[in-house]
Amino acid sequence: DKYGPFDMAILENGQYNEKWKYIHMTPDETVKAAIDLQAKVFLPVHSGKFTLGHHDWDEPLSKITEIPLGDNMRIITPMIGEKVNMDDSSQQFNHWWEGVE
Repeated sequence: DKYGPFDMAILENGQYNEKWKYIHMTPDETVKAAIDLQAKVFLPVHSGKFTLGHHDWDEPLSKITEIPLGDNMRIITPMIGEKVNMDDSSQQFNHWWEGVE
């Protein structure tokens, strides 16, 4: 409340494990943090690049995009290297991880 709301929150989402709960957030916790920050745009990072956790590489992105967000928040999930136009609030992002082996 003191510093928000934020135009954008970039928060980690991935490589989680119950044993790592003090250093890595689960997708549910990451969304909760974005809501608490009152972020208008939310970019989940730290997922889909390498395997450290015991979940499938695409699980963090699949789970986080299924969690309801606040009414005034949108999630952006660009493919690695995809450009994000911060001035275009209608820019759409595909679930690029679906169907990738």
